[in-house]
Amino acid sequence: MIRKELESTIAIWMENTIRDFLRSAANALGPDTAEPAWAEPIVGFSSGADPLYGQFKADIGQFYLTPEEIFNSSFPKRYVAAGHLTVISWVLPQTEATKSDSRQENWYPPKRWVQSRKYGEDFNEHLHDHVAEVLIRAGFPAVAPSRSPLFEMKASKRLGMSSTWSERHAAYVAGLGTFGLCDGLITPVGKAMRCGSVVARIAIPPTKRPYSDHHEYCRFFAKGICGACIRRCPAGAISAKGHDKEKCKAYILNGTLPYSNSRFGIRTHACGLCQTKVPCESGIP
Repeated sequence: MIRKELESTIAIWMENTIRDFLRSAANALGPDTAEPAWAEPIVGFSSGADPLYGQFKADIGQFYLTPEEIFNSSFPKRYVAAGHLTVISWVLPQTEATKSDSRQENWYPPKRWVQSRKYGEDFNEHLHDHVAEVLIRAGFPAVAPSRSPLFEMKASKRLGMSSTWSERHAAYVAGLGTFGLCDGLITPVGKAMRCGSVVARIAIPPTKRPYSDHHEYCRFFAKGICGACIRRCPAGAISAKGHDKEKCKAYILNGTLPYSNSRFGIRTHACGLCQTKVPCESGIP
């Protein structure tokens, strides 16, 4: 009983650590504005021993790192079993102002979205570092996989361009959402978001997953209706067959990147039109 109470207290501490950082001045759309880049976050936890991580490795490729692999590669002097690790995941929702601007566009992202992709993601990276540092200072070794030298892009035989760690997949394991037709994660605060995670040697009860299928929140997969993201994609990269990563990448590199740079003076890989003006924009449809 005492152990469960302690673990619950630690979970609240971690949630507050993330939420407090979101309330800091660092959460801004740019260096010249105090307007927040992100709205109130949601947080979830998963066990490093969750079998889903092994399934990801089998599906994506052997280069994909499980929590156990990323942690023990980062702290090689003492092996820690997967069951003693917790993956702390969070979702950062786009603000209503940013989503509203994006709804008005059909070809290129608006300024607020471009700012959130650049300065908001810079903040998200700082959040990764902050959470890991808070844990380490408290005596809990921790690593942010996407901030690790081990994080890199690789070619998956089955899924095309992938990475050695996926923030969205970690959030899925932590009960924070399921995948949509466009590959975006549909969460209780919607698909217009960014996410992150940290792996730590700490005991926190896993968040219960309220779903049993990885496409459960998507109306196209669940009921055979919708497909709004297909119509929203200016690159034609989304179809009934799913998300064409190469078309998406080409449109961003050759279209939105030079546009964002010339129009706003911000060089970043932004688009996100499929995340707005759709039923899953701000919640579970």
